[in-house]
Amino acid sequence: GYVALRKAVGSMTAQQVHDEVKAAEIQGRGGAGFPAGTKWGFLPADVHPRYLVINGDESEPGTYKDRLLMERDPHQLIEGIVIACYALNAAQAFLYVRGEMALAQERLAQALNDAYANNMVGKNICGSTFSVDITLTWGAGAYIVGEETALIESLEGERGMPRLKPPFFPAVKGLYMQPTIVNNVETLANVPYIVSSGGSEFKAIGAPTSTGMRMFAVSGHVKKPGVFEVPNGVTTFRMLFEAPEYCGGVRDGRNVKAFIPGGASAMWFFPEHLDMALDKPTVDKAGSMLGSGAIVVMDDTTDMVAACWRIVRFFARESCGKCTPCREGTTWLERVLKRILDGHGRPEDIDLLMELSESISPGIAWPPRQTTICPLGPSAVSPIASAVRRFRHEFDHYIAHGRPIDGVESPFAVAAASHA
Repeated sequence: GYVALRKAVGSMTAQQVHDEVKAAEIQGRGGAGFPAGTKWGFLPADVHPRYLVINGDESEPGTYKDRLLMERDPHQLIEGIVIACYALNAAQAFLYVRGEMALAQERLAQALNDAYANNMVGKNICGSTFSVDITLTWGAGAYIVGEETALIESLEGERGMPRLKPPFFPAVKGLYMQPTIVNNVETLANVPYIVSSGGSEFKAIGAPTSTGMRMFAVSGHVKKPGVFEVPNGVTTFRMLFEAPEYCGGVRDGRNVKAFIPGGASAMWFFPEHLDMALDKPTVDKAGSMLGSGAIVVMDDTTDMVAACWRIVRFFARESCGKCTPCREGTTWLERVLKRILDGHGRPEDIDLLMELSESISPGIAWPPRQTTICPLGPSAVSPIASAVRRFRHEFDHYIAHGRPIDGVESPFAVAAASHA
């Protein structure tokens, strides 16, 4: 093990490692998709100490690929962290894991102890002059600390709330007001392969605009939900959902009604998007994102009003409360949706939902415009904009009859008699 690390510290300079990652053109796997090599280059020269923070606080509904990596292959992640620190000339890394991921914490702690015992972490790694320490820590379950500045606040012992911007990148002022790079778990787990095989070989996998392999966590109405690693940018949604080696088709032979391509904060896609490639620029142009790599499939029995409410409820509960549009807006969005589900909706409620959405994300466009410090508030608008625009008739039916349209399954169905 740790072959790539031995190669990096034994026969490569820090700049050469950085150059390979840059040549690989690997996009961040945590949400924004920012190229990792470019982000590393934002660190100001000769300012120390500097830190690497690993965001393992995977918390959005439907996301579980990073948890799988931390549980199944913790040494690959640790190797990637050490190589990244070598390239960044950072002597300290902080691995922040979601509080509920007990198994991941346990296995990472054991792997980290083993790595220290075998001189893969610590002083003079592999007999070189390079030294780095990795501190494993975990949060208390707040979704908001997935936002990089909120994560940094939490690491500093403060309440996990996003920082005002500018500075826009922690690379300028991050942890303890020092230069800091924040990377996703999957991003760093790719670094050993890039170093051992070369950035050009990594780039040759997938599409020119979305390089390498990428992991997607697929859930919902498919026969085989799970985490699948596919060539980035060339695999289509239809292939992922239907191929026997992946999800094996939609359950019970039903049809796809809608799917969320990149986590709960993404705009929804529909059957006409099934033949679209899992390619960041293509998905961005179509009005959504690959985001956190969580794909949720909804078949033609799905109650879209209920599905919308479940996602909005999550964001309303996870708002940190710092920004008024998010704190108040998401709460009212959830209340209005629940009123409709309970059979007490009013005809004006749909316009009210859109007005509230407009106050959080002006224009209700993609990418969203923000009235908040971080994207959590606008994320709650995505399911509403998607569902109301495409399935307005389902909302109208709930308001008129107090129940979902015929043919859908909903735990929130209310008898029309009780609505009267």
